[in-house]
Amino acid sequence: MFRWAEFAAARRPELRLLHAIPNGGHRHKAVAARMKAEGVRRGVPDICLPVARGPHHGLYIEMKTRRGRTSADQERWIAALRAQGYRAEVCRDWSEAREAIEQHLNGGERGPRPFRKIPAPREACTHEHSQ
Repeated sequence: MFRWAEFAAARRPELRLLHAIPNGGHRHKAVAARMKAEGVRRGVPDICLPVARGPHHGLYIEMKTRRGRTSADQERWIAALRAQGYRAEVCRDWSEAREAIEQHLNGGERGPRPFRKIPAPREACTHEHSQ
């Protein structure tokens, strides 16, 4: 997703502000303690785009796998960010995150994702075409 953002920044310079928040992952206890002392907080979303659009001050994205679940800490952060006027989304892959970013930059809201339509099989053409 960040590679896409680098290329898309030529068209949308605001994307240069997109950044990851190094909050997750397993760390040695000493490293975790130092990071906590430096201000790292459990549950903060993974990605931030500090660009205001429409009613939102900016966009936060929590990345999850298809089966991944948000923790209670993550749910609290998402709710708190939304209450403060930020847009906060949970995305399941980079293309969902890209879609949320593009919609945010275009000032639009992200509704529920529709089911992907499977195209109907092509039927043989039985009528004649005029040329």
